[in-house]
Amino acid sequence: MFFDALTIFIDESKDPSTMIRELKTLIAVAQHGTFAAAGQRIGLTQAAVSAQMKRLEAELGVTLFERSGRAAVLTQRGQETLQQAQALLALYATLGASSSGQEMATRVTLGAIASIQRSLLPEVLARFHRQFPECRTRVVPGLSLALMNQVDAGELDMAVIIRPPFSLHSDLRWQPLAHEPFRLLVPRSMAGDDWRGLLSSQPFVRYDRASFGGRQVDRFLRDNHCQVRDVCEVDELEAIVQLVANEVGVALVPQPHAIKRWPAGVRAIDLAEHTFHRDIGIIHRASGQLSEPAKALAALLTRVANTAAH
Repeated sequence: MFFDALTIFIDESKDPSTMIRELKTLIAVAQHGTFAAAGQRIGLTQAAVSAQMKRLEAELGVTLFERSGRAAVLTQRGQETLQQAQALLALYATLGASSSGQEMATRVTLGAIASIQRSLLPEVLARFHRQFPECRTRVVPGLSLALMNQVDAGELDMAVIIRPPFSLHSDLRWQPLAHEPFRLLVPRSMAGDDWRGLLSSQPFVRYDRASFGGRQVDRFLRDNHCQVRDVCEVDELEAIVQLVANEVGVALVPQPHAIKRWPAGVRAIDLAEHTFHRDIGIIHRASGQLSEPAKALAALLTRVANTAAH
């Protein structure tokens, strides 16, 4: 049947919007001849285009390209799939259209780390949907690195993440939102303000080293020659705070602007001149392909973040 392979793909796909992006990328590669040229046209890196096409081949169970040299030459099955994709996308473009010609609702897909979902995002989304009642939003949770890669691959419009500890490539843009200082968090009942002494003598609840923030903590400990005794490693900041409040250990955590006062069971010790920070911001592709609602959502995030900081 003409649509058999793609029908299976749609049925098994966890996110139809990801499938649509991959099919659009397939068409761009066919039109421009190489992954690099297609990437330049649609605002993705060559690596992101390659990753999308490999995933598409795996999900469809067919080889779409003959990989020889830099050119991306479609196989016979690739040509057939291209025709199916073009027909499917033409049909997709008509979904939601009314007899009056009214356009279907726009969807904005936003990645966000957990702390942002609990602090800025509810207010931002409430304002956004009042301003754009016809739009839909989808919030994708995850660690900063994974969300950044999803933006790069075109699977997310943007993401609110911790700034990576490495340079962004030229196809991505960074928009700062917050500059959050790290503090040493200890149980309220624990005496003393010597952060070095407390780190060396108390059990340590570690911010997950798989996260960008956790890497900053790890680097701080190495740079300051601090030997700690790990008792637990957690990614969720709220969970870390609760573990400290329950006297499991001490922890180095960022203080979000939204937290003006720590919970009653903990107290924060300033690191003085050794204070380090995590930067929170919006990351998106530099292609200029953000929809007007997506641009408005980014502007609202910036506005609410600036208000929380003052």
